[in-house]
Formats: sequence, structure tokens, C-alpha cells
Amino acid sequence: MSECVFCDIVSSRLHAEILFEDESTVAFLDNTAVMEGHTLVIPKRHAADIWEISQDDAAAVMRTAHTMAALLDRVFAPDGMTLFQANRPAGWQDVFHLHLHLVPRKGSDHLNRPWHVGRADPVILARTRRQILDAVTTGTPAGLLPYRWSTA
Repeated sequence: MSECVFCDIVSSRLHAEILFEDESTVAFLDNTAVMEGHTLVIPKRHAADIWEISQDDAAAVMRTAHTMAALLDRVFAPDGMTLFQANRPAGWQDVFHLHLHLVPRKGSDHLNRPWHVGRADPVILARTRRQILDAVTTGTPAGLLPYRWSTA
């Protein structure tokens, strides 16, 4: 076995209840499911998190998530769907191979939001926006140059 449980699933060294597979992704039922139909979508190529995954593989993960969400909607007729993707331990990631959770939801289920919604301070929002956009002008990450940044 490798050190990555999801790479072991991709290579068939470890069993999973696979629902979908294409050249770039695999979707399978989460063996720690919090709701019936709880599905994970992963890239076949190992990437620990959002910072390691290529844009092409990230797009492939979202395409597969879109396909799986439609299927889960048809099968379970949920009241909603929560998509969840965590990065690094502080972001609640526990398996260090990028994965996207699709969780069919019912209005009466036992899951709760992990934070309380409230208005952010507009001064802090403006300062944060400026800090992020200043980073664009001082060292744009590779692959982002063709995009239009709002500086207004």
C-alpha cells in the first residue's frame, strides 16, 4: 500500500464503492458517510490540496462533481446539497489528497453550519480586498496573468 489511501483507491489496491470514473477523476461513496449518498470526488493524479492541484485537474473534479450531483439529486431527491472541500489540518483536511465531498441534505438532517453568518465590517473587507489585489501586482501566481483584476 502507498501512503495515500485515495491513491490506493485509484490504483485498485484498496476497495471503494466506485460510482464514476473517467480519465482524470474517480467518484466513490465515502466510507465515513454522514448522510446516505455522501460521495467523494478525487483527481486520479495525486495533489495534496488546492495549492498542488493543476487547474485542469481541478476543473475535472468540478465537472465530475456536477455529474454526480445530478445523479444524487435524481436518486435521493434531497432538499439540498452541500459541497465541502478542506485544505491542510487547520482547514479540517484529514486525508491529504484533494477531495470534494458531495452531501445530499434534508431540511431536517443532523448537520449544522460550522460558523454563524453575520455581516463583516466593510472597513475590514476593503482593507482585505486591497491586500489581495496588491499581491496581484507584486507577484501574480502563475497562470493568472490573462485574467482581468478589478482595481476599482
